[in-house]
Amino acid sequence: MATGGLGLVVERASGSLVLVDRLAHSAVGRIEGLGDLSHASLTYSPDERFAYVFGRDGGLTKVDMVNRSIAGRVVQAGNSIGGAISDDGKLVAVSNYEPGGVRVFDADTLEMVQDIPAGSKTIGLADMPGRRFIWSLWDTGETWIADLSGSEMKLRKLADVGKNPFDGVMTDDGSTYLVGLFGEKGVTAIDLWSKDPKPVRFLKNYGKKEDDLPVYKMPHLQGWAFTDGQFVLPAVGAHELLWVDRITLEETGRTAVHGQPVFIISQPASPYVWTNFAMPLNDTVQVVDSRSHAVVRTLQPGPAVLHMEFAPRGAEVWISVRDANVVQIYDTLTFAKIGEIPAQSPSGIFFTARAHRNGL
Repeated sequence: MATGGLGLVVERASGSLVLVDRLAHSAVGRIEGLGDLSHASLTYSPDERFAYVFGRDGGLTKVDMVNRSIAGRVVQAGNSIGGAISDDGKLVAVSNYEPGGVRVFDADTLEMVQDIPAGSKTIGLADMPGRRFIWSLWDTGETWIADLSGSEMKLRKLADVGKNPFDGVMTDDGSTYLVGLFGEKGVTAIDLWSKDPKPVRFLKNYGKKEDDLPVYKMPHLQGWAFTDGQFVLPAVGAHELLWVDRITLEETGRTAVHGQPVFIISQPASPYVWTNFAMPLNDTVQVVDSRSHAVVRTLQPGPAVLHMEFAPRGAEVWISVRDANVVQIYDTLTFAKIGEIPAQSPSGIFFTARAHRNGL
């Protein structure tokens, strides 16, 4: 069975996954027994054969895409928030809220090979080239880099990244790790190509003149967009997108949008970014042109839009509509709905093309 056209949709309420064929616009199977998937994410092995699913209950589950079954499962913590796979596909790392820190597992056997305690909630875990991982700590405002390429792990700690990092993301070229700050205004950039990386704050004063709105849902930095030489970031506590020059780290514009942005995702091979929003305005998706910073299209897929995933070349976007129990498929050229797949309270959508992207 070829895996290049497959993907998984998280059914958050039932602890299950729907296996989808994105080329046929169809569901081809369901995999059950994955525990609490209320905030689940996953990554793929380099050959697309296996998915590694990170559950809220601390479960790390290995799923066989060909046999449509669970190939292994371990409950490795009390509360996990995500994970990543090394560039060679040999190690899977999981970031934990409880007990905190990061644990690293053999991708084949799911045996733990490294425990890296931190005494802090861990967020923003991403893979780096050379069997390395990077993450940030909510409680201490630090970013750590673990190098597992040798017989002994090397751990580097960068202090004073900022107060209460809420998420972190790697740029598409792997050059920069961006950390969103919740405890203070601003974002921190870390140059990963530098021999001596140091945290650099920017956007330190955004929103200072206005009162923040209540934050109904934390934005997800894995959905930050990189397009047209710019970073596109959510303004936490505001109905805005922030545009920042990638080189100078200077703000270049703002876009007023429908609600508080959650995911901002670049449409491949185009100037457009798509964004969805936090409750109570979460029935809407907007498309924004990175050249003009203008909203060019507003769609209303239905109640509780949680996630979007593009086909690898950008021809389609799949949108999970949790409270309608459906995944909708749109043509990105015409914006017409071209397909629909039933799913139980769907959230994350993950195509196997992710196996070939860094920083996930």
